[in-house]
Amino acid sequence: MDARDPATAAMQALPHMPTDAGPPVYAALDLGTNNCRLLVATPLNRGFRVIDSFSRMVRLGEGLASTGRLCEAAMERALDALAVCADRLARRPTRRFRAVATEACRKASNGARFLARVRETTGIDFEVIGPREEAELAVESCASLLAGPEHRALLFDIGGGSTELAWLRARRRGEPPSEVIGYASIPMGVVTLAERWGERAFTCDGFAAMVEDAVAAFRPFDEIHRIGDEIGRGGVRLIGTSGTVTTLAGVALGLPRYSRALIDGHTLTGAEADEALAALCALGRPGLARHPCVGPGRVEFVLPGCAVFAAIRRLWPAARVTVADRGLREGMLIRLMRADRGRWNGRAHRPRPAPAARPPAA
Repeated sequence: MDARDPATAAMQALPHMPTDAGPPVYAALDLGTNNCRLLVATPLNRGFRVIDSFSRMVRLGEGLASTGRLCEAAMERALDALAVCADRLARRPTRRFRAVATEACRKASNGARFLARVRETTGIDFEVIGPREEAELAVESCASLLAGPEHRALLFDIGGGSTELAWLRARRRGEPPSEVIGYASIPMGVVTLAERWGERAFTCDGFAAMVEDAVAAFRPFDEIHRIGDEIGRGGVRLIGTSGTVTTLAGVALGLPRYSRALIDGHTLTGAEADEALAALCALGRPGLARHPCVGPGRVEFVLPGCAVFAAIRRLWPAARVTVADRGLREGMLIRLMRADRGRWNGRAHRPRPAPAARPPAA
């Protein structure tokens, strides 16, 4: 990794332990606008083996679009989830650990103050990353899915507070890694849209209006890179890394319950993706709450995400959509392990001290 990378300071080499201590443990924590996600893993061949994971919807960005601040209830939800993460990390001291925060903490006027509070109460030190690194980490995590016949790919991540777009020169088998030609962070995500449109998101007119808004927001990116023209000539694939896209895949496959093993890396035809989108939109609030791939906790965010996806499909109707149940955490782990590759060679290292657990409330 380049020494100028802002993550380098958090990735310093540590002394060795006895060789029987086992392989090193790595951890990555992503605090987004909607979710808090932790992944703990050990190296395995050129990838990794997950030994622990945690994900919780915290809605950190609740009310942010209207107030410009993180509200107290949202911060408390995030702190509760991060206390769980700190406890899990304490059980497995890590060789290297990185925690990043994204759109909500970037935009909130009290974002830095909140992260200082997180550090004081949990011991977890977060780094706020910019949109470009978000896009690069998503590309890193999806590298194995980019090897194919297409010469271009559009990777998109429909997040809570923003949608990240990365236009790529795709890697063919045996070639160097994919290259990011252009990227954009569009301040439009499932939380911001859900708060803006409310119950109107469940109406035909409201959904259509959300789609039009998203098309207008994405069109400048297309005008710069002429992605629609490239798609017209063939050789372009869409890759989606968001919960919206994994839900659509679950619907397309008719799964009785969500299964990462069946969804991650699955490729839908454009027609299959559009049919799944229509099926979700037709369910309405009660039907979405009962659906095994949605559930009551995610109902208000599904149709806003579908509206963003519908806009992407309208502007960029590629023949194939590859679904990735992976993202920033996986990209961080790959980077952390690559930095160590060749250093440990089976030798274990002294683990990094785990963050302290959050003290109990008085």
